[in-house]
Amino acid sequence: RKDPEVFQTVSEGLKKLYKTKLLPLEEHYKFHEFHSPALEDADFDNKPMVLLVGQYSTGKTTFIRYLLEQDFPGMRIGPEPTTDSFIAVMQGDVEGIVPGNALVVDPKKPFRKLNAFGNAFLNRFVCAQLPNPVLESISVIDTPGILSGEKQRISRGYDFAAVLEWFAERVDRIILLFDAHKLDISDEFSEVIKALKNHEDKMRVVLNKADQIETQQLMRVYGALMWSLGKIVNTPEVIRVYIGSFWSHPLLIPDNRKLFEAEEQDLFRDIQSLPRNAALRKLNDLIKRARLAKVHAYIISSLKKEMPSMFGKDNKKKELVNNLGEIYARIEREHQISPGDFPNLRKMQDQLQAQDFSKFQPLKSKLLETVEDMLANDIAQLMVLVRQEESQRPTQMVKGGAFEGTLHGPFGHGYGEGAGEGIDDAEWVVARDKPMYDEIFYTLSPVDGKITGANAKKEMVRSKLPNTVLGKIWKLADIDKDGMLDDEEFALANHLIKVKLEGHELPNELPSHLLPPSKRKITE
Repeated sequence: RKDPEVFQTVSEGLKKLYKTKLLPLEEHYKFHEFHSPALEDADFDNKPMVLLVGQYSTGKTTFIRYLLEQDFPGMRIGPEPTTDSFIAVMQGDVEGIVPGNALVVDPKKPFRKLNAFGNAFLNRFVCAQLPNPVLESISVIDTPGILSGEKQRISRGYDFAAVLEWFAERVDRIILLFDAHKLDISDEFSEVIKALKNHEDKMRVVLNKADQIETQQLMRVYGALMWSLGKIVNTPEVIRVYIGSFWSHPLLIPDNRKLFEAEEQDLFRDIQSLPRNAALRKLNDLIKRARLAKVHAYIISSLKKEMPSMFGKDNKKKELVNNLGEIYARIEREHQISPGDFPNLRKMQDQLQAQDFSKFQPLKSKLLETVEDMLANDIAQLMVLVRQEESQRPTQMVKGGAFEGTLHGPFGHGYGEGAGEGIDDAEWVVARDKPMYDEIFYTLSPVDGKITGANAKKEMVRSKLPNTVLGKIWKLADIDKDGMLDDEEFALANHLIKVKLEGHELPNELPSHLLPPSKRKITE
Protein backbone atom coordinates (compact mmCIF):
# COMPACT_ATOMS: atom_id res chain seq x y z
CA ARG A 1 0.00 0.00 0.00
CA LYS A 2 1.34 3.40 -0.99
CA ASP A 3 1.59 6.22 1.55
CA PRO A 4 -1.31 8.67 1.84
CA GLU A 5 -0.93 11.78 -0.28
CA VAL A 6 0.40 14.98 1.25
CA PHE A 7 -1.62 18.18 0.78
CA GLN A 8 -0.87 21.82 1.56
CA THR A 9 -4.45 22.99 2.25
CA VAL A 10 -7.73 21.23 2.99
CA SER A 11 -9.58 22.58 -0.08
CA GLU A 12 -6.69 21.61 -2.40
CA GLY A 13 -6.71 18.12 -0.83
CA LEU A 14 -10.46 17.71 -1.25
CA LYS A 15 -10.30 18.78 -4.92
CA LYS A 16 -7.48 16.40 -5.72
CA LEU A 17 -9.01 13.43 -3.89
CA TYR A 18 -12.36 13.99 -5.59
CA LYS A 19 -10.91 14.29 -9.10
CA THR A 20 -8.41 11.44 -8.89
CA LYS A 21 -10.17 8.89 -6.68
CA LEU A 22 -13.93 9.44 -6.46
CA LEU A 23 -14.84 10.98 -9.83
CA PRO A 24 -13.64 7.95 -11.91
CA LEU A 25 -15.98 5.67 -9.89
CA GLU A 26 -18.90 8.12 -10.30
CA GLU A 27 -18.41 8.39 -14.07
CA HIS A 28 -17.96 4.65 -14.56
CA TYR A 29 -21.34 3.85 -12.94
CA LYS A 30 -23.35 6.90 -14.18
CA PHE A 31 -23.67 8.30 -10.65
CA HIS A 32 -24.41 11.79 -11.98
CA GLU A 33 -27.49 10.65 -13.88
CA PHE A 34 -29.00 9.14 -10.73
CA HIS A 35 -27.95 11.31 -7.81
CA SER A 36 -26.18 14.63 -8.13
CA PRO A 37 -23.97 16.32 -10.75
CA ALA A 38 -20.17 16.22 -10.52
CA LEU A 39 -18.55 18.65 -8.08
CA GLU A 40 -16.53 21.61 -9.37
CA ASP A 41 -13.56 23.47 -7.92
CA ALA A 42 -15.88 26.30 -6.86
CA ASP A 43 -17.82 23.84 -4.66
CA PHE A 44 -14.69 23.34 -2.57
CA ASP A 45 -13.58 26.99 -2.55
CA ASN A 46 -16.83 28.83 -1.91
CA LYS A 47 -17.84 30.52 1.36
CA PRO A 48 -20.30 28.83 3.69
CA MET A 49 -23.88 29.22 2.47
CA VAL A 50 -27.13 29.52 4.43
CA LEU A 51 -30.35 28.38 2.70
CA LEU A 52 -33.68 29.84 3.85
CA VAL A 53 -36.80 27.76 3.20
CA GLY A 54 -40.40 28.40 4.22
CA GLN A 55 -43.96 29.09 3.13
CA TYR A 56 -44.71 32.52 1.69
CA SER A 57 -44.73 35.49 4.06
CA THR A 58 -42.88 33.76 6.92
CA GLY A 59 -40.22 36.49 6.86
CA LYS A 60 -37.38 34.88 4.83
CA THR A 61 -36.35 38.02 2.91
CA THR A 62 -36.88 40.17 6.02
CA PHE A 63 -34.59 37.79 7.95
CA ILE A 64 -31.79 38.41 5.42
CA ARG A 65 -32.46 42.16 5.57
CA TYR A 66 -32.23 41.91 9.38
CA LEU A 67 -28.88 40.09 9.27
CA LEU A 68 -27.30 42.44 6.70
CA GLU A 69 -28.89 45.63 8.08
CA GLN A 70 -29.23 46.92 4.53
CA ASP A 71 -31.42 46.30 1.48
CA PHE A 72 -30.08 44.05 -1.25
CA PRO A 73 -30.77 44.31 -5.01
CA GLY A 74 -33.92 42.50 -6.13
CA MET A 75 -35.39 42.48 -2.61
CA ARG A 76 -39.20 42.55 -2.37
CA ILE A 77 -41.09 42.21 0.90
CA GLY A 78 -44.85 41.99 1.40
CA PRO A 79 -47.63 39.92 2.98
CA GLU A 80 -48.48 38.30 -0.39
CA PRO A 81 -46.11 35.80 -2.12
CA THR A 82 -43.47 38.30 -3.33
CA THR A 83 -40.11 36.58 -3.82
CA ASP A 84 -40.60 34.56 -6.99
CA SER A 85 -36.92 33.80 -7.60
CA PHE A 86 -34.03 32.01 -5.97
CA ILE A 87 -31.75 34.88 -4.92
CA ALA A 88 -28.13 34.14 -3.98
CA VAL A 89 -27.06 37.11 -1.84
CA MET A 90 -23.25 37.32 -2.14
CA GLN A 91 -20.35 39.67 -1.56
CA GLY A 92 -19.46 42.00 -4.46
CA ASP A 93 -17.55 45.26 -4.89
CA VAL A 94 -20.56 47.05 -6.38
CA GLU A 95 -24.29 46.53 -5.95
CA GLY A 96 -25.95 44.71 -8.81
CA ILE A 97 -27.84 41.68 -10.07
CA VAL A 98 -26.38 38.83 -12.13
CA PRO A 99 -29.09 36.86 -14.02
CA GLY A 100 -29.21 33.06 -13.82
CA ASN A 101 -27.95 32.26 -17.33
CA ALA A 102 -24.83 34.37 -16.80
CA LEU A 103 -24.38 32.92 -13.31
CA VAL A 104 -24.18 29.28 -14.41
CA VAL A 105 -21.28 29.95 -16.80
CA ASP A 106 -19.15 31.73 -14.16
CA PRO A 107 -16.46 29.23 -13.06
CA LYS A 108 -15.81 31.16 -9.82
CA LYS A 109 -19.37 30.63 -8.57
CA PRO A 110 -20.56 27.23 -7.33
CA PHE A 111 -23.72 27.23 -9.50
CA ARG A 112 -22.55 25.85 -12.85
CA LYS A 113 -24.38 22.53 -12.53
CA LEU A 114 -27.73 24.28 -12.07
CA ASN A 115 -28.02 24.60 -15.86
CA ALA A 116 -29.42 21.04 -15.79
CA PHE A 117 -32.72 22.47 -14.45
CA GLY A 118 -33.30 24.40 -17.68
CA ASN A 119 -34.42 27.86 -18.67
CA ALA A 120 -37.63 27.85 -16.63
CA PHE A 121 -35.46 27.73 -13.52
CA LEU A 122 -32.60 29.97 -14.72
CA ASN A 123 -35.05 32.77 -15.50
CA ARG A 124 -36.04 32.56 -11.84
CA PHE A 125 -32.51 32.51 -10.43
CA VAL A 126 -30.40 35.61 -9.77
CA CYS A 127 -27.37 36.61 -7.73
CA ALA A 128 -27.63 39.85 -5.76
CA GLN A 129 -24.15 41.25 -5.15
CA LEU A 130 -23.37 44.00 -2.65
CA PRO A 131 -20.51 45.08 -0.37
CA ASN A 132 -21.44 44.01 3.18
CA PRO A 133 -19.25 42.82 6.09
CA VAL A 134 -21.57 39.87 6.83
CA LEU A 135 -21.23 38.60 3.24
CA GLU A 136 -17.42 38.55 3.53
CA SER A 137 -17.82 35.35 5.58
CA ILE A 138 -21.08 33.76 4.39
CA SER A 139 -23.53 33.81 1.46
CA VAL A 140 -27.31 33.54 1.87
CA ILE A 141 -29.77 31.88 -0.51
CA ASP A 142 -33.33 33.26 -0.47
CA THR A 143 -35.99 30.97 -1.96
CA PRO A 144 -39.52 31.56 -3.27
CA GLY A 145 -42.23 30.98 -0.66
CA ILE A 146 -43.69 27.49 -0.85
CA LEU A 147 -47.26 27.73 -2.11
CA SER A 148 -50.02 25.23 -1.50
CA GLY A 149 -52.07 23.22 -4.01
CA GLU A 150 -51.69 23.21 -7.77
CA LYS A 151 -49.82 26.54 -7.90
CA GLN A 152 -46.70 24.95 -6.44
CA ARG A 153 -46.71 21.89 -8.67
CA ILE A 154 -47.83 23.26 -12.03
CA SER A 155 -46.95 26.92 -12.39
CA ARG A 156 -43.29 26.64 -11.38
CA GLY A 157 -42.14 25.04 -14.63
CA TYR A 158 -39.22 23.29 -12.92
CA ASP A 159 -38.79 20.69 -10.19
CA PHE A 160 -38.77 22.89 -7.08
CA ALA A 161 -37.99 20.06 -4.63
CA ALA A 162 -35.08 18.85 -6.79
CA VAL A 163 -33.55 22.36 -6.92
CA LEU A 164 -33.80 22.65 -3.13
CA GLU A 165 -32.20 19.22 -2.76
CA TRP A 166 -29.31 20.39 -5.00
CA PHE A 167 -28.77 23.41 -2.76
CA ALA A 168 -29.17 21.35 0.44
CA GLU A 169 -26.20 19.17 -0.57
CA ARG A 170 -23.96 22.20 -0.95
CA VAL A 171 -24.98 24.58 1.83
CA ASP A 172 -23.77 24.61 5.44
CA ARG A 173 -27.05 25.56 7.14
CA ILE A 174 -30.68 25.10 6.15
CA ILE A 175 -33.05 27.37 8.09
CA LEU A 176 -36.75 26.47 7.92
CA LEU A 177 -38.89 29.50 8.79
CA PHE A 178 -42.37 29.24 10.25
CA ASP A 179 -44.84 32.00 10.99
CA ALA A 180 -46.43 31.74 14.45
CA HIS A 181 -49.85 32.31 12.80
CA LYS A 182 -49.40 29.85 9.89
CA LEU A 183 -48.22 26.56 11.36
CA ASP A 184 -50.01 24.37 8.86
CA ILE A 185 -47.42 22.37 6.92
CA SER A 186 -48.94 21.93 3.45
CA ASP A 187 -48.33 18.77 1.41
CA GLU A 188 -45.93 20.75 -0.79
CA PHE A 189 -43.92 22.01 2.19
CA SER A 190 -43.90 18.50 3.62
CA GLU A 191 -42.56 17.22 0.26
CA VAL A 192 -39.80 19.83 0.36
CA ILE A 193 -38.79 18.89 3.92
CA LYS A 194 -38.68 15.23 2.88
CA ALA A 195 -36.43 16.20 -0.06
CA LEU A 196 -34.01 17.59 2.52
CA LYS A 197 -33.73 14.16 4.14
CA ASN A 198 -30.15 13.10 4.95
CA HIS A 199 -29.35 16.74 5.72
CA GLU A 200 -31.05 16.89 9.12
CA ASP A 201 -27.70 17.77 10.70
CA LYS A 202 -27.73 21.06 8.74
CA MET A 203 -31.35 21.91 9.55
CA ARG A 204 -32.48 24.54 12.08
CA VAL A 205 -36.03 25.80 12.56
CA VAL A 206 -36.98 29.41 13.27
CA LEU A 207 -40.44 30.22 14.67
CA ASN A 208 -40.73 33.81 13.47
CA LYS A 209 -43.17 36.61 14.40
CA ALA A 210 -43.46 35.15 17.93
CA ASP A 211 -43.81 38.64 19.42
CA GLN A 212 -47.33 38.86 18.01
CA ILE A 213 -48.83 36.29 20.39
CA GLU A 214 -49.20 36.02 24.18
CA THR A 215 -47.02 33.69 26.28
CA GLN A 216 -49.77 31.08 26.78
CA GLN A 217 -50.52 30.94 23.05
CA LEU A 218 -46.81 30.83 22.24
CA MET A 219 -46.47 27.64 24.32
CA ARG A 220 -49.33 26.06 22.38
CA VAL A 221 -47.92 27.20 19.06
CA TYR A 222 -44.48 25.77 19.94
CA GLY A 223 -46.08 22.45 20.94
CA ALA A 224 -48.11 22.32 17.72
CA LEU A 225 -45.02 23.07 15.62
CA MET A 226 -43.01 20.27 17.27
CA TRP A 227 -45.92 17.87 16.78
CA SER A 228 -46.18 18.75 13.06
CA LEU A 229 -42.42 18.49 12.53
CA GLY A 230 -42.27 15.15 14.34
CA LYS A 231 -44.47 13.63 11.62
CA ILE A 232 -42.22 14.81 8.81
CA VAL A 233 -38.63 14.89 10.08
CA ASN A 234 -37.94 11.26 10.86
CA THR A 235 -35.27 11.61 13.52
CA PRO A 236 -35.52 10.39 17.11
CA GLU A 237 -33.83 13.60 18.30
CA VAL A 238 -35.75 16.84 18.62
CA ILE A 239 -34.87 19.40 15.94
CA ARG A 240 -33.59 22.73 17.34
CA VAL A 241 -36.21 25.49 17.16
CA TYR A 242 -35.32 29.16 17.68
CA ILE A 243 -38.19 31.43 18.74
CA GLY A 244 -38.11 35.15 18.04
CA SER A 245 -39.03 38.13 15.93
CA PHE A 246 -36.37 38.63 13.30
CA TRP A 247 -36.87 42.16 12.06
CA SER A 248 -35.94 45.61 13.32
CA HIS A 249 -39.42 46.74 14.44
CA PRO A 250 -40.56 47.15 18.07
CA LEU A 251 -41.90 43.98 19.73
CA LEU A 252 -45.71 43.98 19.70
CA ILE A 253 -46.00 41.97 22.93
CA PRO A 254 -42.76 42.46 24.85
CA ASP A 255 -43.49 39.88 27.61
CA ASN A 256 -41.02 37.34 26.21
CA ARG A 257 -38.26 39.80 25.34
CA LYS A 258 -35.65 37.93 27.44
CA LEU A 259 -36.48 34.62 25.75
CA PHE A 260 -36.25 36.18 22.27
CA GLU A 261 -32.87 37.76 23.09
CA ALA A 262 -31.42 34.47 24.35
CA GLU A 263 -32.75 32.55 21.32
CA GLU A 264 -31.43 35.15 18.88
CA GLN A 265 -28.04 34.97 20.57
CA ASP A 266 -27.99 31.17 20.19
CA LEU A 267 -28.96 31.37 16.50
CA PHE A 268 -26.36 34.05 15.80
CA ARG A 269 -23.71 31.96 17.53
CA ASP A 270 -24.68 29.00 15.36
CA ILE A 271 -24.42 31.06 12.13
CA GLN A 272 -21.18 32.71 13.29
CA SER A 273 -19.51 29.32 13.75
CA LEU A 274 -20.09 28.36 10.07
CA PRO A 275 -16.81 29.75 8.63
CA ARG A 276 -14.85 27.93 11.33
CA ASN A 277 -16.49 24.59 10.52
CA ALA A 278 -16.70 25.03 6.73
CA ALA A 279 -13.72 22.79 5.87
CA LEU A 280 -15.01 20.06 8.15
CA ARG A 281 -18.47 20.27 6.56
CA LYS A 282 -17.02 19.91 3.04
CA LEU A 283 -14.99 16.92 4.21
CA ASN A 284 -18.10 15.40 5.80
CA ASP A 285 -20.13 15.89 2.59
CA LEU A 286 -17.39 14.30 0.48
CA ILE A 287 -17.39 11.22 2.77
CA LYS A 288 -21.21 11.02 2.49
CA ARG A 289 -20.93 11.24 -1.28
CA ALA A 290 -18.19 8.58 -1.44
CA ARG A 291 -20.29 6.13 0.59
CA LEU A 292 -23.31 6.68 -1.68
CA ALA A 293 -21.14 6.31 -4.82
CA LYS A 294 -19.78 3.01 -3.49
CA VAL A 295 -23.26 1.60 -2.86
CA HIS A 296 -24.41 2.90 -6.26
CA ALA A 297 -21.53 1.02 -7.95
CA TYR A 298 -22.58 -2.23 -6.22
CA ILE A 299 -26.24 -1.75 -7.29
CA ILE A 300 -25.43 -0.99 -10.95
CA SER A 301 -22.91 -3.84 -11.27
CA SER A 302 -25.40 -6.29 -9.66
CA LEU A 303 -28.05 -5.30 -12.20
CA LYS A 304 -25.56 -5.74 -15.04
CA LYS A 305 -24.60 -9.19 -13.76
CA GLU A 306 -28.25 -10.34 -13.69
CA MET A 307 -29.01 -9.19 -17.26
CA PRO A 308 -29.14 -11.89 -20.00
CA SER A 309 -26.67 -11.38 -22.84
CA MET A 310 -29.12 -11.95 -25.72
CA PHE A 311 -32.89 -12.45 -25.31
CA GLY A 312 -35.59 -11.40 -22.82
CA LYS A 313 -33.84 -8.24 -21.73
CA ASP A 314 -37.01 -6.15 -21.27
CA ASN A 315 -38.78 -8.72 -19.12
CA LYS A 316 -35.67 -9.25 -17.02
CA LYS A 317 -35.31 -5.47 -16.57
CA LYS A 318 -38.90 -5.17 -15.25
CA GLU A 319 -38.31 -8.11 -12.91
CA LEU A 320 -35.05 -6.60 -11.58
CA VAL A 321 -36.61 -3.19 -10.99
CA ASN A 322 -39.52 -4.77 -9.08
CA ASN A 323 -37.14 -6.87 -6.98
CA LEU A 324 -34.72 -4.02 -6.27
CA GLY A 325 -35.45 -4.32 -2.53
CA GLU A 326 -34.10 -7.90 -2.54
CA ILE A 327 -30.98 -6.76 -4.43
CA TYR A 328 -30.46 -4.08 -1.74
CA ALA A 329 -30.73 -6.74 0.97
CA ARG A 330 -28.24 -9.01 -0.80
CA ILE A 331 -25.68 -6.21 -1.28
CA GLU A 332 -26.15 -5.26 2.37
CA ARG A 333 -25.31 -8.84 3.44
CA GLU A 334 -22.45 -9.48 1.02
CA HIS A 335 -20.57 -6.21 1.55
CA GLN A 336 -21.59 -5.41 5.17
CA ILE A 337 -23.09 -2.05 4.19
CA SER A 338 -25.41 -0.18 6.54
CA PRO A 339 -29.02 0.15 5.25
CA GLY A 340 -28.77 3.92 5.86
CA ASP A 341 -26.23 4.24 3.02
CA PHE A 342 -28.66 3.05 0.32
CA PRO A 343 -30.53 5.53 -1.91
CA ASN A 344 -34.32 5.81 -1.65
CA LEU A 345 -35.81 2.60 -3.08
CA ARG A 346 -38.86 4.07 -4.88
CA LYS A 347 -36.87 6.93 -6.39
CA MET A 348 -34.20 4.53 -7.62
CA GLN A 349 -36.85 2.28 -9.20
CA ASP A 350 -38.33 5.26 -11.06
CA GLN A 351 -34.91 6.32 -12.37
CA LEU A 352 -33.99 2.79 -13.47
CA GLN A 353 -37.10 2.55 -15.70
CA ALA A 354 -35.56 5.02 -18.15
CA GLN A 355 -32.08 3.43 -18.21
CA ASP A 356 -30.59 0.94 -20.68
CA PHE A 357 -29.26 -1.86 -18.47
CA SER A 358 -27.02 -3.25 -21.22
CA LYS A 359 -24.92 -0.05 -21.04
CA PHE A 360 -24.20 -0.62 -17.33
CA GLN A 361 -20.67 -1.63 -16.32
CA PRO A 362 -19.69 -4.77 -14.42
CA LEU A 363 -17.95 -4.54 -11.03
CA LYS A 364 -14.46 -3.05 -11.31
CA SER A 365 -12.85 -3.72 -7.95
CA LYS A 366 -9.84 -1.46 -8.61
CA LEU A 367 -12.06 1.66 -8.66
CA LEU A 368 -13.76 0.61 -5.43
CA GLU A 369 -10.45 -0.15 -3.74
CA THR A 370 -9.23 3.36 -4.61
CA VAL A 371 -12.27 4.90 -2.90
CA GLU A 372 -11.87 2.54 0.09
CA ASP A 373 -8.23 3.64 0.36
CA MET A 374 -9.29 7.29 0.17
CA LEU A 375 -11.79 6.84 3.01
CA ALA A 376 -9.38 4.84 5.16
CA ASN A 377 -6.14 6.80 4.74
CA ASP A 378 -6.32 10.08 2.80
CA ILE A 379 -9.34 11.41 4.70
CA ALA A 380 -7.54 10.74 8.00
CA GLN A 381 -4.62 12.86 6.73
CA LEU A 382 -7.00 15.66 5.82
CA MET A 383 -8.62 15.54 9.27
CA VAL A 384 -5.23 16.35 10.82
CA LEU A 385 -4.82 19.21 8.35
CA VAL A 386 -8.28 20.59 9.20
CA ARG A 387 -7.31 20.80 12.87
CA GLN A 388 -3.98 22.46 11.99
CA GLU A 389 -5.70 25.05 9.78
CA GLU A 390 -8.20 25.80 12.54
CA SER A 391 -5.48 26.37 15.13
CA GLN A 392 -3.31 28.54 12.86
CA ARG A 393 -6.06 30.89 11.70
CA PRO A 394 -7.45 33.58 13.96
CA THR A 395 -10.94 32.54 15.07
CA GLN A 396 -13.08 33.05 12.00
CA MET A 397 -16.46 34.50 12.80
CA VAL A 398 -19.19 36.26 10.88
CA LYS A 399 -18.90 39.98 11.60
CA GLY A 400 -20.95 43.08 10.80
CA GLY A 401 -24.67 43.66 10.36
CA ALA A 402 -26.92 42.37 13.15
CA PHE A 403 -24.00 40.36 14.58
CA GLU A 404 -22.26 43.57 15.71
CA GLY A 405 -25.24 45.21 17.42
CA THR A 406 -25.17 43.01 20.51
CA LEU A 407 -21.43 42.46 20.82
CA HIS A 408 -20.36 45.51 22.81
CA GLY A 409 -21.99 48.11 25.02
CA PRO A 410 -25.03 47.92 27.27
CA PHE A 411 -27.18 46.01 24.73
CA GLY A 412 -24.98 42.93 24.75
CA HIS A 413 -26.77 39.77 25.88
CA GLY A 414 -26.89 39.65 29.70
CA TYR A 415 -25.24 43.06 30.17
CA GLY A 416 -25.88 44.41 33.68
CA GLU A 417 -27.47 41.13 34.81
CA GLY A 418 -26.22 38.41 37.13
CA ALA A 419 -22.51 38.85 37.83
CA GLY A 420 -22.60 41.92 35.55
CA GLU A 421 -25.08 43.74 37.80
CA GLY A 422 -23.75 47.15 38.93
CA ILE A 423 -21.06 47.22 36.22
CA ASP A 424 -21.57 50.95 35.59
CA ASP A 425 -22.35 52.00 39.19
CA ALA A 426 -19.97 54.28 41.05
CA GLU A 427 -20.37 52.39 44.32
CA TRP A 428 -19.73 48.71 45.00
CA VAL A 429 -22.90 46.77 44.10
CA VAL A 430 -22.50 44.30 47.01
CA ALA A 431 -22.67 47.21 49.50
CA ARG A 432 -26.47 47.37 49.06
CA ASP A 433 -27.00 44.07 50.90
CA LYS A 434 -23.82 44.16 53.00
CA PRO A 435 -25.57 45.13 56.31
CA MET A 436 -27.65 41.92 56.04
CA TYR A 437 -24.57 39.80 55.25
CA ASP A 438 -22.64 41.47 58.12
CA GLU A 439 -25.23 40.30 60.65
CA ILE A 440 -24.62 36.70 59.55
CA PHE A 441 -20.84 37.29 59.45
CA TYR A 442 -20.66 38.33 63.12
CA THR A 443 -22.62 35.25 64.26
CA LEU A 444 -19.86 33.04 62.77
CA SER A 445 -17.32 34.07 65.47
CA PRO A 446 -14.73 35.95 63.42
CA VAL A 447 -11.14 36.15 64.72
CA ASP A 448 -9.22 39.33 63.83
CA GLY A 449 -12.06 40.28 61.50
CA LYS A 450 -11.93 37.01 59.51
CA ILE A 451 -13.85 33.73 59.56
CA THR A 452 -12.33 30.33 58.84
CA GLY A 453 -13.22 28.19 55.86
CA ALA A 454 -15.04 25.68 58.09
CA ASN A 455 -17.30 28.39 59.56
CA ALA A 456 -17.96 29.93 56.14
CA LYS A 457 -18.85 26.48 54.77
CA LYS A 458 -21.58 26.01 57.45
CA GLU A 459 -23.31 29.13 56.18
CA MET A 460 -22.64 28.64 52.43
CA VAL A 461 -24.04 25.07 52.25
CA ARG A 462 -27.43 26.43 53.37
CA SER A 463 -27.86 27.64 49.80
CA LYS A 464 -28.18 23.93 48.78
CA LEU A 465 -25.81 24.58 45.85
CA PRO A 466 -23.50 21.67 44.94
CA ASN A 467 -19.95 21.66 46.33
CA THR A 468 -18.42 22.23 42.88
CA VAL A 469 -20.31 25.54 42.55
CA LEU A 470 -19.58 26.59 46.16
CA GLY A 471 -15.90 25.77 45.59
CA LYS A 472 -15.85 28.09 42.58
CA ILE A 473 -17.57 30.86 44.59
CA TRP A 474 -14.97 30.42 47.37
CA LYS A 475 -12.11 30.83 44.87
CA LEU A 476 -13.67 33.99 43.45
CA ALA A 477 -14.44 35.49 46.89
CA ASP A 478 -11.15 34.70 48.65
CA ILE A 479 -9.30 37.51 46.90
CA ASP A 480 -6.15 37.58 49.05
CA LYS A 481 -5.99 33.74 48.94
CA ASP A 482 -5.39 33.38 52.70
CA GLY A 483 -7.97 30.60 53.18
CA MET A 484 -10.22 32.90 55.23
CA LEU A 485 -12.92 35.47 54.49
CA ASP A 486 -13.20 38.98 55.92
CA ASP A 487 -16.54 40.81 56.02
CA GLU A 488 -16.22 42.15 52.43
CA GLU A 489 -15.16 38.81 50.99
CA PHE A 490 -18.00 37.08 52.86
CA ALA A 491 -20.50 39.61 51.51
CA LEU A 492 -19.09 38.99 48.00
CA ALA A 493 -19.45 35.19 48.41
CA ASN A 494 -23.12 35.67 49.41
CA HIS A 495 -23.68 38.01 46.45
CA LEU A 496 -22.29 35.36 44.07
CA ILE A 497 -24.52 32.71 45.69
CA LYS A 498 -27.50 35.01 45.05
CA VAL A 499 -26.40 35.44 41.40
CA LYS A 500 -26.26 31.65 40.95
CA LEU A 501 -29.60 31.05 42.70
CA GLU A 502 -31.25 33.56 40.36
CA GLY A 503 -30.25 31.33 37.44
CA HIS A 504 -27.23 33.23 36.07
CA GLU A 505 -23.82 31.77 35.26
CA LEU A 506 -20.81 32.52 37.44
CA PRO A 507 -17.84 34.30 35.83
CA ASN A 508 -14.53 32.42 35.51
CA GLU A 509 -12.65 35.45 36.82
CA LEU A 510 -13.99 38.08 39.17
CA PRO A 511 -15.08 41.20 37.19
CA SER A 512 -13.34 44.39 38.35
CA HIS A 513 -16.61 46.03 39.48
CA LEU A 514 -17.17 43.21 42.01
CA LEU A 515 -13.78 43.68 43.70
CA PRO A 516 -14.31 45.06 47.24
CA PRO A 517 -13.09 48.69 47.44
CA SER A 518 -10.41 47.85 50.05
CA LYS A 519 -8.98 45.05 47.86
CA ARG A 520 -8.70 47.01 44.62
CA LYS A 521 -5.16 48.18 45.42
CA ILE A 522 -3.98 44.59 46.13
CA THR A 523 -4.96 43.34 42.69
CA GLU A 524 -3.50 46.38 40.95
